[in-house]
Amino acid sequence: MIETVTRKRIEILADTQLQKRVTDAIEKAGITGWTIVPVTSGKGREGAWREERVMGTDKVFVLTIAAEDKASALAETLAPMLTRYGFIFSMWDVQVIRGERF
Repeated sequence: MIETVTRKRIEILADTQLQKRVTDAIEKAGITGWTIVPVTSGKGREGAWREERVMGTDKVFVLTIAAEDKASALAETLAPMLTRYGFIFSMWDVQVIRGERF
């Protein structure tokens, strides 16, 4: 049977122009990898939206998986930006194979 370990999966929805701040924070927390996925539309409390490159409000999901201590450090670093820039930060437990990589 394959052995798994628990890690934290983190998804951060941010404006594209701020993705470098997010990835810098990820690396500062000691997390070695991340993935950026473009987001074309969505709906939230204030209604539906879609990407708008002209206005600079297009969004990305920044995805990463990390050990709990590194995930907590990242959450603490990004917390002040969540309200200021309207980031959405979600984190939950996942089972991974090769846990030493995260």
